[in-house]
Amino acid sequence: MSLEDSTGSARSATAREHGSLYSRYQDENSLEPSGGFRVEVGADGSSTGVELELPDTEGEGDRITAPYDPSKIEIQTLNPTINLLMSRLSNGMIDLAPDFQRRVGIWSDEQQSRLIESLLLRIPIPSFYAAELDDSSWAQDSSWAIVDGIQRLTAIARFIAPAALTELTGIDKGPLLLRGLEYLHQEFSGKGYQDLTGRLQIRLNETQVVVHVIRPGTPETVKDNIFARINTGGLPLTRQEIRHALIPGPARKLLSSLADSDEFTSATGHGVSSERMADREMVLRTLAFRLSPPESFKAQDFDQFLALTMRQINRLTADERDTHTADFKAAMVTAERIFDGHAFRKLYPGQVRRSPVNKAIFETIAVNLAELTPDERNTLVASREKVVEGFQELMTEQNFERAVSVGTGDRAKVILRFGRVRDLFHSIVFGTGSST
Repeated sequence: MSLEDSTGSARSATAREHGSLYSRYQDENSLEPSGGFRVEVGADGSSTGVELELPDTEGEGDRITAPYDPSKIEIQTLNPTINLLMSRLSNGMIDLAPDFQRRVGIWSDEQQSRLIESLLLRIPIPSFYAAELDDSSWAQDSSWAIVDGIQRLTAIARFIAPAALTELTGIDKGPLLLRGLEYLHQEFSGKGYQDLTGRLQIRLNETQVVVHVIRPGTPETVKDNIFARINTGGLPLTRQEIRHALIPGPARKLLSSLADSDEFTSATGHGVSSERMADREMVLRTLAFRLSPPESFKAQDFDQFLALTMRQINRLTADERDTHTADFKAAMVTAERIFDGHAFRKLYPGQVRRSPVNKAIFETIAVNLAELTPDERNTLVASREKVVEGFQELMTEQNFERAVSVGTGDRAKVILRFGRVRDLFHSIVFGTGSST
């Protein structure tokens, strides 16, 4: 029997002995790199490297159960022309959020060309969805954040107004030259906007499209729900993609920079995909509990809690964001030095195979490490064997394991997991731990 086989048998026996829920989160059909755990998947069906969180079926969890008041929902349906959309784009009144586009599945030249072909043939294209922004600190009045239809609008802009697209988003692939057309290839293959006749240019510019605009007065929870239901592109938006689209400002840049940092990617073993913004959500969850201590967490809707955190980050000063950046990176370095390749992952006694990154464990360990001083973090590193052993014992506790696996936005589970890890760290640093 191999070491891994014997280790796996020991781990299973330990799990049964302690009444662990470990086996419930295993997928018998899964292989490496998930280590037997169910993981989130991206647009192409590949693993994101992040363990899939399960809903708490024993209660309502963090679902929104109250009905919406229809009088508070304000959605305006507009029929602007392509020319008007390009005018808004040129004047900075449309936010395309280029890094919001999924890295897998971005339209090819052929796909973009066929959209233009549809417009030339006067074939209606799907509706656009946008949120009207009311944050005058960064954008003009009545600016729109495009949430669904980014790639369609990008294709149109690249064909008609490539300079404006480049200036606004930094996307510089050159003007779109039509290729791969299905019906008009003989007449228009290789041609750009300037090669069209004046009549065809007018046809494009005067084409009307449908834009559903969510007005600022609509409650945030309703906005999230509306955008979560959008599926015109064949793939529902993730919660973090929705938050990213609806809440522009400095928070976007901070989350992106921390998720792309060497400290984060190294500590997570380069195992977290950035495709569906899973990495940014992990960073956001950590900052959320840095700005709002776990003990005071009262949110019933975890998604709303994270949305409010993004707005709170936008209000921080540059120095405050720099401080959080330094603390976050220090926590990443410390976690890697302590747990090595198992940082932010479930780790059971005798386990060798690496589990996928766990969001709840990530935020719990990262926050508790960030709150320590450099000397205290160094003490944990010097006693890394004790830390790892203590964490393995925590994972055999059914309540703790459930708190990092099922319904992790529940208040009681938040307080439990943060308190237990804090006790572990303090028992080593100070020789004692506070009661939970």
